[in-house]
Parts: sequence; C-alpha cells; structure tokens
Amino acid sequence: MTISRPPAAQRATGGFPEIWKVPPRNKNFTGREELLSRLRDGIVDQVTAVVPHALHGLGGVGKTQMAVEYAYRFRDSYDIVWWIPSDQPGLVRSTLAQLAPHLGLPPATATGIEDAANAVLEALRRGKPYSQWLLIFDNADEPEELSDIVPPGPGHVLITSRNHRWESVVDTVAIDVFPRPESVEFFKRRMRRSLSDLDANRLAEELGDLPLALEQAAALQTETGMSAEDYLRLLRERTSTLLSEGKPSEYPLSMTAAWGLSVAKLKENLPEAMELLRCCAFFGPEPIPRAVFYPVAGKVRPQIAELLADPIRLSKAIGRLGKYALVRLDAEAGERTIQVHRLIQALLREELDATTQEEIRAEVHSLLVGAASGNPDDPRNWPRYDALLAHVGPSLMAESRRDEVRNFALDILTYLSTSGNHESTRSHTETFLQQWTADSGPDDLYVLRAKRSQGNLLRSLGRYNEAYDLDSATLATMRKAVGPTHLDTLILLNSIGADLRAKGSFHEARDHDAESVRLHEEVLGPDHVTTLRAVNNLALDHGLTSDYRGSRTLQEQALRLALAQKGMGRGTVLNLWTGLARAVRLCGDYTEACDVGEDALAYGREQLDADHPRILITMKDLAIARLRSGETAEALELAQEVHARYVRLYGLDHPGTLAAATSLANALRANGQAEDAFELASDTMLRYPGMYGSEHPYHYGCASNVALLHRVLDRPQEARELNEQALEGIERTLGRDHHYTLTIALNLTSDFAVLGDLKAACELGKDTHRRLKELLGERHPTTLGCAANLAADLNAANEREDSQALFAETMEFYIETLGAEHPDTVVAAAGRHLDIDFDPPPI
Repeated sequence: MTISRPPAAQRATGGFPEIWKVPPRNKNFTGREELLSRLRDGIVDQVTAVVPHALHGLGGVGKTQMAVEYAYRFRDSYDIVWWIPSDQPGLVRSTLAQLAPHLGLPPATATGIEDAANAVLEALRRGKPYSQWLLIFDNADEPEELSDIVPPGPGHVLITSRNHRWESVVDTVAIDVFPRPESVEFFKRRMRRSLSDLDANRLAEELGDLPLALEQAAALQTETGMSAEDYLRLLRERTSTLLSEGKPSEYPLSMTAAWGLSVAKLKENLPEAMELLRCCAFFGPEPIPRAVFYPVAGKVRPQIAELLADPIRLSKAIGRLGKYALVRLDAEAGERTIQVHRLIQALLREELDATTQEEIRAEVHSLLVGAASGNPDDPRNWPRYDALLAHVGPSLMAESRRDEVRNFALDILTYLSTSGNHESTRSHTETFLQQWTADSGPDDLYVLRAKRSQGNLLRSLGRYNEAYDLDSATLATMRKAVGPTHLDTLILLNSIGADLRAKGSFHEARDHDAESVRLHEEVLGPDHVTTLRAVNNLALDHGLTSDYRGSRTLQEQALRLALAQKGMGRGTVLNLWTGLARAVRLCGDYTEACDVGEDALAYGREQLDADHPRILITMKDLAIARLRSGETAEALELAQEVHARYVRLYGLDHPGTLAAATSLANALRANGQAEDAFELASDTMLRYPGMYGSEHPYHYGCASNVALLHRVLDRPQEARELNEQALEGIERTLGRDHHYTLTIALNLTSDFAVLGDLKAACELGKDTHRRLKELLGERHPTTLGCAANLAADLNAANEREDSQALFAETMEFYIETLGAEHPDTVVAAAGRHLDIDFDPPPI
C-alpha cells in the first residue's frame, strides 16, 4: 500500500493516522475528563506486552462514545486505529481481515477471511509495518470469545462491554451515569436554545443522568421546540404509565420514559417513520446498509411497501429518525448506513405483540434477501454479503421456513466458506441445521444442502474422513428425498469424489466421478458449469491413476466448452486451463506444458487477485513444467516465490504449502542445493501424515524424494531403507502398476546399483521398465529414465549386448522427444543414473 500520511512520530499534531476506521465523533461529547485521563494513563503505562483495557458499564452510559472520543483525542499517537464490532464473534475476524491490505498483506478475497485475519494478528504482534496501533473491540461479551484475537505486541487494545466478567481479566475503567455537572453541560451544548441551569438540573434528575436518555430528551426538545416544563410533565406521565405496566428492570426507567416520549412525537408527526424504526429494531445492532431499504418482493407490510416505493418520503422518514436521535446515520467508504442502539431496539421489540414481531421479522428477511447481490462465490460481491451477515443471526433468519429466505441463508454459507471464514461458517451452519431439522425434518432439502456445506467445511479443514462419512450419509438421504438426478444430488456427487481423492482412494474416485459425469451430461448437458466441474474432477482422477492421455483429452474438451461460453466463472476457466497444462506435462510434453501453463497464468493474472489460490496452483504447476523442460534456474525462482506466498498466506501445514514445498525441494536439488533440498523435503515428509494420514500415497511419494536426496548426499543405505518402506506402503494402496509406485521402484534400483547389488538392480529395473512401457509408453520420460538406468546397470553387470541395444534405442527416443540438449538426455548419454522425483497434484 502506498503511504500517503507520515507515521505518528512524524505527523503534525491533529493529523489522522495512516489507517483509520472509527465511527464519527460525537460533536456533543461532554465531560468524562477524569475517566479519559485514567484510561490514557493506564494504557501508556503498560511496559511490555499488550494489556487490554476495558470500559465497563450498563447499557446507555456512553461506553462506545467514550471509546470513540479516546480514538479521536489521542489519534496523534497511533499509525493504526481500527474499530471492531464484537457483539457477534463471527464478525470479529471479518473486520480484522479488512485490515490486511492496509498492512501490505493479501486481502481476504485472495486468502480467505481466517487466513487474512491471522496474518493481520501476526503483523500487529511483530509491529511491522506499524508498531503504534490501537484496536477497539466494541460491545464485546464473553472474554473467552476474544482470547485468541487480542494480539500480543507493541500496540494498544481497548474493549467496551456490559459484561462484568471483564473486570477479572483486564484493566477496567468503570463507566457510570454522568455526574450532574456533566449532565447540565451536555444539555447546554446539545440544545440549540438557551436552557437555564435549573431546568437542566431538573431534566437530568428525572432522566437519572443516563447519557442515552439525555440525548433522546435533548433531540426531542430541539426538534419540536418543546419547553423543559412540558417535557418534564410528559416524562412524569410516561414514567407513571411505565410503572403501572411493570416494565422489566434491565432497562433504566429513565431511558424507557425518554424513549417513549420521542416515539410518541414521532407517531404524531410522521407515523411511517415510526414503522421504519420498528423495522430497524429487528435487524442487528450493527450498521444497516441504506441500500437495504428499496422495494422488494416477498412479505413486507403495506405501510413499509408504500414508503419504500416513495424515495422522497423514505428520505424524509430516515432524516427525521436521525434528528430525533433514534438512529445514527453514517456514510463510510461511500456506503450509507443506518444504525439503531441495541437498547432502543430492545424497547421497540418489547412493546409489540408476538404476531406483529413475526410480521416485521419476515419483512426484514425480505429486505435482506432483496439486498443480496450476485454470486456469493465472486469476491466482488463479498463486501455486500459481509454487511448483511451482521443481521442474519439477530433477525432469527434460521426460524424462517420461506424458500427464498433459506436460499439466502445458504448463499451466506457459500460466502462464508469461499471467503475462508471457517468459524463463522461452522456456527451458522450448526444454527441453520438445528433449526431447520427441528422445523422440517432431517430429509428436508434445505437441511441436506446445509449438510453439504458442513461437509465442504470439514474437507477444507483437512478432516477428510469425517467429510467422507458425512457426505456419504447425506448423499444416501438426498437420493431418497429428491432422486439421483436432482441438481443438488449431482453437486454432492462431486464432493464425494474429492473426499475419495483426499483419502487416497484414487481408483474408487475415478469410478465414482465417471458415473457422476455421465449423470451430469445426461441431466444438465455437456457445457453446464456444474458438468464442467465434474469433468475436471474426473480428469484429476485419470491423472491420479496414471491415465495421463485420458486426463488430457477430458481437460481439452472441458476447456474448449468453457471458453466458448459467455459468463463462465473465471475461477472455473483457470482451473480447467491449469488442469490441461498439468495433464500435458504428465504426458511428458514438457515444452508444450510450459506454453499452456504460461497462457493459463497470464489469463489468471488478468482475471483474479495475484494471491488467489488458483493463481498459486497455476504458478506451482508452471514451476514443475519448467523444471521438467530443463529450465532449472527459472523453475527454482518461480518455486521459491510460490512457496513463500503459500507460507505467508496459509502457514506450513496446508495442502498447498506442502505441495509447493515438494516442488521447491525438487528444484533446489536440480540446481545443486541438495542439503537445502533435503532439509525441506524431510520437513515436508513429516508434515504429510498430519494432513492426509500415514498411508496416503502422497506421504510415500514425498518419502521417496527424501530417499533420493539421501543417495545424492552419499547415504545410499538410508536411501534404500526408506525407498523399500515407501514402495511397500504405496503398493498396498495403489498396486504395482501405478506411476507413483513404479517411480519409487525406479529410484530403488539406483540405490541397489550404488550399493553394488547389480543383480537386484537389474531384476527390479527390468520389471519396472516393462511395466512403465505398458503403462505410459516407451517414449514417456519416466520410461526413458528407467531404460537409461537399466542400460547402465546391465553394462556394469557385463550384460553388454542387451545394454548396448537398450542404450541405443533409449538415446534415439530421448533426442526425438526431449532433444539432445535436455539435461536428462545429457545424463543418459553419459551413462549416469537419472533421478525421478515426485510432485503431488491438487486433490
């Protein structure tokens, strides 16, 4: 990010920090000088790690306003001040993630919300690029909900909460009602006409000095011209009514009375504004996008429908609510919002009967559904879904049985999943599942769709066995509920294939996905986006079962269909394009694979963020293709970049990071950096079982890479032992006639040869060469590598005639396929052994 403002140490007094996200300052803020001084002293006196400070008090005493005032008053001291609404834990990480690009980190649209939030926390902990930061967590509830969010480091943390438990966890400043002089000062500042000290005192006395109640009273008197005497009379009448009605004690009586007067006047002067306010009471307490309030289909009360259809009346109603201090109006980053204090929302809801509450709640659901814009998979639409997310839980959306509302709820799950907000995905999925199952039964289609989302979440978290079990059970139920050819059934079929691949059951996945593609094409047609995704999965299966030509054919057909269609998802196109480049490489056409991979990467960079997960996969595959084509230096440079990005974005224990580490280790070895390659490959081998399990083929393939490096570093006995273990393990899973198995056997022959066991080397080499010719063809680079090694071993074993014949044929094939200058051709011509390494494709 380009720095447009100097850091705090160089900034002029009164200047705003480089990074600033704080609600508007209250121009009528009054008093609290002693509390602000105490808070400031406590914060700046901290010596080492972050010690959070909390403003604690009852609703309406002004905790949030004091936090806002602190941010504005002491902004000179900070380079970052970031406001984080915290009453819904699922929103906290989302707001933190929005800070990522300001810190020079990839945005959440590239990495996912959780990874972006974690990167932000790590940057704040390290104090780079900024060490003078302030995070404000507004309206936090339980301390445990923020325990892993508050970053240790050089900055400051401020929390506002009504929960007294914070007193035992952090340094707390208790906020009470105004002292009487501050109440009087507030009235005189807030009201645009003269007010005597006596009247101000009387008003403050009757309102209990509660800041929110004072604000309501001042706003009403200012807008209506009501005298203090008239206001006090009405307030006493209102209080008497409230006492006779037995209002609950958790709301201050003064607040309830003051609010009641404002509402009564609003009903007299602009009744439609009152109905709009009631509608706002059933949203969450976070800002409501102004764009929500437009004509929509669905259940909307007639008076609200008429108001939404008249832009002038609507604007007048919103403006009047703001003038009466019943809502806060704001326009941040071009997005206009309306916000209602949670205490006012509670009072509004409480005065309505159950039937009216249900009507308005249904109305809010209609407005939220109408405000949703576009595909939740598309990062361009994520900001709107993020703004709506804050209102899903508070509006009790899970309780709706309307199809359009449940579909919107599923779109929210899709947004949360694709944006990487795993914790919020989990909590919302569980909420929907529990309510929908209770309301509609376990076989309801929406319940099954939510379970599919739950399975996707489990897979994305690396819990593959759980994902497979859940998806299998859901598929069986879905087939009974809606049939085997329903779109939802077909979509779930693709998930099962991914589960099987993740489990290492490659042949089973291929058979499953072949049937899935048949059904997709029969029901949806060959060019439907869901069909193309199914074809891509089947192509992956063919590659994982050593049928590289079959994989290439499928990828070519699917990519042509995708490019021919307008509006095809950019991520889908890039996925198919990258898959084609991979299939071409696996067929042994390395130069062509580089050409296709470079085209795919150029397309991806034009269409997607530089750190998008599919961009990284494309870059990783291109690095492998360059290494295979003999561009070793270029391959190493690209592999280093890809691995560094994966580590930065996802950490070390991520499938993409492990694959990138394997690619980098292979490139390091090819560039003569065997020690560094061995260290990286060994670490990766140890991490693979934690991701896929110890019996997964990828674990054994990576182990063979480590064994290869043992031999390169003159430790052939260690190489032999590890390769023998890897061969035995992978043969149990994939059988002998698989490319991965035969690659390990090929490398084991080199171990035998170096150790002087030429008989074992030749026997294993002959068997492996025969199998590779049948599996991949006699001109495939792996087959040629095996043939070259076997020719060298036969020559050393004095089987000269067979050696010479095999050598001549092999060199002829090398020159025809890879060329005389390719590194593999050069090594084979010199009679040296070739090393064949392993690279795991994506699941």
